[in-house]
Amino acid sequence: LMTSTAMSNQHPSTFVQADPVDVYKFIEDDLLYACDILPYATDDHYRSSNDYRFSKGATLGLLAKVYATWAGYPLRDESKWEAAAKTARILVESGKHDLLNDYEQLWKNTCNGIWDPTESLIEISFYSPTYSGNSDPVGRIGKWNGVKTTVDAGRSGSTAANVQVVHSFVLDWREEAKPDETTGISPDRRQNLSIANYKHGHNDSKTGAVYLDDYYLAASIPNDNAATALSKDLDPEKSQKAKQTYTPAKWDIDKYMESIPFINNDKSTVNWYVLRYADVLLLYAEALNEWKGGPTTEAYAAINKVRKRGYTKADGTINKDYSLKEGLDQTAFREAVHKERAYELAFEGHRRLDLVRWGVYYETVQNTYNALKNWWSSANYVVYDYTEKGKHELMPIPQREMDLCTQFEQNPGW
Repeated sequence: LMTSTAMSNQHPSTFVQADPVDVYKFIEDDLLYACDILPYATDDHYRSSNDYRFSKGATLGLLAKVYATWAGYPLRDESKWEAAAKTARILVESGKHDLLNDYEQLWKNTCNGIWDPTESLIEISFYSPTYSGNSDPVGRIGKWNGVKTTVDAGRSGSTAANVQVVHSFVLDWREEAKPDETTGISPDRRQNLSIANYKHGHNDSKTGAVYLDDYYLAASIPNDNAATALSKDLDPEKSQKAKQTYTPAKWDIDKYMESIPFINNDKSTVNWYVLRYADVLLLYAEALNEWKGGPTTEAYAAINKVRKRGYTKADGTINKDYSLKEGLDQTAFREAVHKERAYELAFEGHRRLDLVRWGVYYETVQNTYNALKNWWSSANYVVYDYTEKGKHELMPIPQREMDLCTQFEQNPGW
C-alpha cells in the first residue's frame, strides 16, 4: 500500500503485502475527504466547464459501492452495510441527481458524447475529431460490445461485435417480464434496448436490419408479425446457433450515433458509464435490506424507482406491473435486487464483480452452464471450462511484481 511518494524510493524487496482492511480504510479516507471538498455537479461554479469532472455525487456513489464491496467477499465485514446505506442516502436525499426519464436516452447520449450529470456520475469520455493512430483519445466501446455492422461507405467502419449475450439470461429475463403474445414486446422496455438479435447490413445482399433468427426485438424495430416470430423464437428447435450470437444493444453505433467523426473498423468515440445513479439506487436498496434484516419502505422505493423507468414506454406510458411484490422477506428481496442489477446494468461491466462480492461467482457459472445445456445441448460456454472455485474470484498478482516484491505471496490458486 503506497501511502506517500517517498515510499517509491524503497527497494521493492522491502515491501510487505498490506492487510486488505488497511487498503479499504485508505480508500475510505480518500473518498471521505473528496466528499467534503467537492461540489455537486449542479453546484460546480469553480470551473468554466464541469463536463466529466468528479463531483460530490460521484464520490458518494463510489464510496457507497466501496462499502458494499467491503461487506461482501472476501472480507465480509457486514457492519459496512450500514455505512453503505447511510452514504447512499445522503446522495438520494440531496436531490442533486436523478434518473433520466427515458432509458434509451442514456445510450443516445453515450454514443454521441453528450454529458448529462443528472444520472451519469462517473463516465469515461472518448473524443477525437479525426483518427490517426493508437494515441488518439478513442476506445473500442460499441465496436467490440455493440451491434454487428458492415461498413457504411463514407460514414463508418464495420463493427465486429465480439461480445455475445448468454442465452439463458435472455430466457430468464423473458420469464421475469414476458413479451406480449400479440406484439412480442416485453413490459420491461430495457429487454429490447439491451439485447440485439439483429445486425446492420450496408453492403450485404440485404441492407438495413438483418435478423439473426426469427424473433424481432419489436420495441426497437417494428415488426408486423411479432407474435409469430416470438413463437418461433421460443421453440427450442429453431435457430439455436443463431441465438448464441445475440449482442448487447446499448452501444448500437449504427442506430444511435448521429455523426461519426472518423471511419474506422476498430475504434469509436462512444463513452463508457462507470457509475450511474440507477446503480446507487439499487445499492441503497440492497444495503438497507442487509442492514435492517429485511426491506424497508425506502428500499422498496429505491428499487421501484429504477423498475418504473424500465417499465415506461417511449411515449411515457407506465406499465402497472413495475412494482415489486410487497411483503418480501430479506432473502426474497435480496434475490430481487440481484435480478434487478442484472437487468438494469446488463453488459455495463458490473456483473462479475457483483457475483464475486455476493460470494456466488463459481456457483453462478455452474448454474449458467447447466441452464444452457438444458436449453440446447450444443450450447457453448467457454468460461465454465476455466473457472475454479477459490481461484478465479481474485486476479493473480502480475509475475513482474512477484519477482520484484520478494516478500509477496501469490493469490490462491495462481
